[in-house]
Amino acid sequence: MPSRRRLARVCAMQTVFEVQARQSDADASLIRNFAEHGGDSQVDTDFSRTLVTGVIADLDVIQKAIQSYAPQWPLERMDSITRCILLIGAYELLHAADVPPAVVMNEAIEIAKEYGTEESAKFVNGVLNALAHRKG
Repeated sequence: MPSRRRLARVCAMQTVFEVQARQSDADASLIRNFAEHGGDSQVDTDFSRTLVTGVIADLDVIQKAIQSYAPQWPLERMDSITRCILLIGAYELLHAADVPPAVVMNEAIEIAKEYGTEESAKFVNGVLNALAHRKG
């Protein structure tokens, strides 16, 4: 069974996807995604909300960071799920000091394996690893 934090990341990824693809309301989408994954008893809802609000608030900076480590792959060329996984992972690497980078990368890779394309996990690993080891 996935951890509460893993499910929080999945809910965040699904919510960011819905917000970007359908201009959905983030709060309504989060509530629906929490319910689909077992609610408060199964999902770290506070952590998931922090991820979603952080990605939305800092979207331009996060996108630029991703783009700097994947210049040959414009964001609009990436498949939507992989892009959302990268947004969540990059947000954590840039702003969540309480989670070790190796954990952030491992979680993103595992989610990419489950929800992404055949190549998603390798791509997510490469971009987030480069971002985690950035200089400055």
